[in-house]
Amino acid sequence: MTRSRAQQLPLDLGSHPSLARDDLVVSEANALAVGAVDAWPNWPHPVVVVVGPKGAGKTHLACAWQDLSGAALLQPGDPQPEPGFAIVIEDIDRAGFDETELFAVVNAARLGNGFVLATSRTRPALLRMRTPDLLSRLRAATTLELAAPDDDLLVGVLVKLAADRQLELDPRLLDFALPRMNRSLDGAAELVRRLDLATLAARERLSRPLLKRVLDEMSAETPRSS
Repeated sequence: MTRSRAQQLPLDLGSHPSLARDDLVVSEANALAVGAVDAWPNWPHPVVVVVGPKGAGKTHLACAWQDLSGAALLQPGDPQPEPGFAIVIEDIDRAGFDETELFAVVNAARLGNGFVLATSRTRPALLRMRTPDLLSRLRAATTLELAAPDDDLLVGVLVKLAADRQLELDPRLLDFALPRMNRSLDGAAELVRRLDLATLAARERLSRPLLKRVLDEMSAETPRSS
């Protein structure tokens, strides 16, 4: 039996949002960190640690800085970078780096040989590391904290991602979605992805009933804390 046209499920071919600086949405939640990205290379300290919860936009900031600086992403086991380097260290708090390797990179930047932008869910003062010299270097770095995404940031991201998919999100739908959605940038991206698929499957414009259905489905999938 073949599916009717209304029942056919669209293929999710994927729409990977740009992480370039020009596509970075700015609000009070991330303004200081974005300002630091824009100020490079005129940083007061050559090591910057961006701290924030999951979904606050740390990776997008790091990618925006890579876009501006040409920075490389540090991987465990990488050789010592050449002078003049720019390095991103993602998840410095939990990515399994060798502390000796980390110290070599961070200390080289501190000595004027390059720049480091690290991301972390934990403030440098609370990092659990065994190397005192590494901890002291990170605690002396510029620390920029990202707040959880506020309404302005979420709206900007939703509108940007929807436009990338040629999906219309009018203000009334945004007002309905904000208090009901997963309030993270990852949650915003997943909501737009599902709305795009739902509108294609239903072959209709985005409406409040369709939005509510998608939000209810996502809420039902969220594990409840005990």
